[in-house]
Amino acid sequence: MTSRPGQEALATTADETASIVRLYAVTNGRTRARHSLSLHTVLGPGRRCPRELPEESSRIVGLCRQRRRPLVELAGTLGLHVTSVMVLVSDLIDAGALAVPVLDTPGKGSDVQTLQALSAALKRRFPHATAKAG
Repeated sequence: MTSRPGQEALATTADETASIVRLYAVTNGRTRARHSLSLHTVLGPGRRCPRELPEESSRIVGLCRQRRRPLVELAGTLGLHVTSVMVLVSDLIDAGALAVPVLDTPGKGSDVQTLQALSAALKRRFPHATAKAG
């Protein structure tokens, strides 16, 4: 069977479109993560993992079980857009499948990372709580 010129390009474009539509469905069309995550946020395995996860989420959890990884490395390894990975990671943090480990090394960013980890844990523990000033 011979293929006409351009058929391969059309098949590649169709595959890319299907991938984008799937990510849109997996993230429920969301483009913002519930947690404050940066490209350099390091992620590790959580305490529990839901039994059924979408393929992309399952791959993220699998990579983080191998070793702690920054969010940007996950996006690059999986070949997914960083914003989509942020949304998926945020969902996995809420589900307890991923955690933001607190690093023991003193440094410039350790206070911010500690506060982000604490904030994520409190949001998981008390999802309906609101902050009140004063």
